[in-house]
Amino acid sequence: MSKRQSQKYKIDRRMGENLWGRPKSPINSRPYGPGQHGQRRKGKLSDFGLQLRAKQKLKGYYGNITEKQFRRIYTEAQRLRGNTAEQLIGLLESRLDAIVYRAKFVPTVFAARQFVNHGHVKVNGQRVNIPSYRVKPGDVVEVREKSRSMALVLEALESPERDIPEYIDVDAKGMKATYVRIPEFAEVPYAAQMEPNLVVEYYSS
Repeated sequence: MSKRQSQKYKIDRRMGENLWGRPKSPINSRPYGPGQHGQRRKGKLSDFGLQLRAKQKLKGYYGNITEKQFRRIYTEAQRLRGNTAEQLIGLLESRLDAIVYRAKFVPTVFAARQFVNHGHVKVNGQRVNIPSYRVKPGDVVEVREKSRSMALVLEALESPERDIPEYIDVDAKGMKATYVRIPEFAEVPYAAQMEPNLVVEYYSS
């Protein structure tokens, strides 16, 4: 098992939920935490525990985002006008690796980060290899011509596992995706329940 895959499944088991809705997730057959104490009955979480869990779930969902990066995104969301929880989701969904994942150019968010890092993606015709790059509405994200025959890309595009959300317009044949608009939280197709309002409470407390 690759490091990326084992890490992804570790997050699933730690959270006790199938975060990405993957059929191979071990949580489907072992709905309890990892380790020898994983099957112990869990006590009721405190308010802080619920907030921390919500933050860890949301951070874990977007792959290898560090605590420092996530805190920076939250601080930026706080500065923007409007609902902080909505702004936080909008900023997370505007990341280049998130767009590549949502457009189904790759099968997982972890693969999206690696795919961008290795220079397989262009934004508005320019090669970009920074996963956290902020994509703006109207920007066109495409798979580089040399990378379009990769098995990873072809398998992901053909997979019936996920639907492409309405805020991304995908030309599967041309392997291009236009970021139509910044989504609202209700539009984002999370496989598990996310609670960005609790994340805001966690950082505000």
